[in-house]
Amino acid sequence: MAKNTYPGCAHCPTRVCENRGEKADSRQPSLDKVPAFCPMKLMPEAYSAAMNEYDKSAVKEFARLASVQEFQCYERRPDGLRTKLPRMEEVIQFARKCGYKRLGLAFCGGLAYEAGLVTEILENNGFEVVSVQCKTGAVPKERIGIKPDEKIAGPEAWETMCNPIVQAMIINWSKVDMAIMLGLCIGHDTLFIKYCDVPLTVLAVKDRVLGHNPLAALYTSGTYYNRLKNKIE
Repeated sequence: MAKNTYPGCAHCPTRVCENRGEKADSRQPSLDKVPAFCPMKLMPEAYSAAMNEYDKSAVKEFARLASVQEFQCYERRPDGLRTKLPRMEEVIQFARKCGYKRLGLAFCGGLAYEAGLVTEILENNGFEVVSVQCKTGAVPKERIGIKPDEKIAGPEAWETMCNPIVQAMIINWSKVDMAIMLGLCIGHDTLFIKYCDVPLTVLAVKDRVLGHNPLAALYTSGTYYNRLKNKIE
């Protein structure tokens, strides 16, 4: 990697890697005009290593099914290309493509209602569902060093810690084919991902303010949430 240069695709003005609109038999896009921070320039060995992984039969088939699923989210109409599948439906379709039968659902206790809906939908579509909520174990927050004045309900309250590690372990031990993460808090989701040993997808992430739609803050960062763009000196 070049000194003081690291991949920065989010800053790229060219996006040549997408190569949209070109004929299927066109050559690999030229790297002559890509920025110095393009990872294709900086780390060519990573691409070779990745393609070696894709050449493994199980990985290649999984990637193929994922690409087919992406394709099926669109439909060509006389007035142009349209999207047609919500993520919940995609989860069902992709799990079927992969031949999965038993799914694990790791959810936040604050989304117990939504977890019930997800479970009902998945079961009605023929799946077995192993579900584990974040507070399972009823372990007090003091166990991980939380101080009285750091409790949400107040210093005198009993509060159960979120337990994403045991959520992951239970899902692993239940021999599910794929895990679905629903609304775990930041940090707790990271621990769940770290300890989860089965294929994992995310149905929704936690955003207490924006109805679990964190991108809303980005879309309004030029108006209501412009404080997000304030540069820290």
